[in-house]
Amino acid sequence: MLEAIAFGMDESALAYDMQRAHSADVWFLRARFYFWGFIASVCSFCIGHALPSLGVNLFSTVWGGISSIFHF
Repeated sequence: MLEAIAFGMDESALAYDMQRAHSADVWFLRARFYFWGFIASVCSFCIGHALPSLGVNLFSTVWGGISSIFHF
């Protein structure tokens, strides 16, 4: 189901495709999903490690925002 959301397919099209698809087609869809998921994960980790070198501290920003809500 997550693959259908990621690729922009609706449920009826997915059900129709799954009925008619060969196992190799399903494997390629799953492999493509895992490949782009891995690429997105690596890119997000790289961005997360690059932010502190640019002077962006997300933890203190979030903590400051949360504490300002509760401490007027």
